[in-house]
Amino acid sequence: MSLLNMFKRTDINAGVDEFRNTQGAVLLDVRTKEEYNDGHIEGSINIPLQNIYSVQTVITDLDKPVFVHCLSGGRSAQATSILKSMGYKNVENIGGISSFRGEIVR
Repeated sequence: MSLLNMFKRTDINAGVDEFRNTQGAVLLDVRTKEEYNDGHIEGSINIPLQNIYSVQTVITDLDKPVFVHCLSGGRSAQATSILKSMGYKNVENIGGISSFRGEIVR
């Protein structure tokens, strides 16, 4: 993955819509536990980037659609790359929650 692709512009709003319309999909928030507890997107699960390898205990199906986000898109790009290297086949970086226009759960 080139550095340019790692930080390409994504639209979290379109990504969340796609997550909600994809049966069996997972919305993965890779921010810290504190950031997640301060506000997150309904239906998301939190596995901080520094713990990303523990995802194997939560998402056991490597074909399951996984939509990954963080605060601005950088950590989710890293997590997406790691997940793909772990064998996850249907992973998409949808960017940062800072651009999300929907409701945040607090």
